[in-house]
Amino acid sequence: MLEVGDDAPQFELQNQHGETVRKTDFDGQRLVIYFYPRANTDGCTTEACGFNDTLAALEDLDTAVIGISDDSVSDLEKFAGEYDLEFDLLADEMGEVSTLYESYGEKQLFGNTFDGVFRNTYVVGPDGAIQAVYENVTPEGHAEEVLSDLEDEPAEALP
Repeated sequence: MLEVGDDAPQFELQNQHGETVRKTDFDGQRLVIYFYPRANTDGCTTEACGFNDTLAALEDLDTAVIGISDDSVSDLEKFAGEYDLEFDLLADEMGEVSTLYESYGEKQLFGNTFDGVFRNTYVVGPDGAIQAVYENVTPEGHAEEVLSDLEDEPAEALP
């Protein structure tokens, strides 16, 4: 995992609308980047809806949210549309950005081994440095946990 104080890796990916989104688009504000395994599955839906429900409060803290998975743009478009998600979901189909954020690799499910996205979250500060790391998160209540941590700490002093 990347650690608090590390520079957050740069990225450029397409969102659910096919538009290019870059890390530099968020310079000067805080950014929550959450990585999730698969759009439209139970845990990922719970997590996405949690961030959607807390989005206004996060925006009040000058914090943007993006979700990154190895889904296709079209799958993300369907997912965002079905749940009225109001933030960018980014398609990292080859896992390259997820790898940079140490959130991609070998997984096992039902006895099968495959490469996929790990459920991790990073908070990036206005200066581009990692301010908080959440590894192997539980989807339910995670967005509220991140919001609570952000409300409790100034942008430059997160855990």
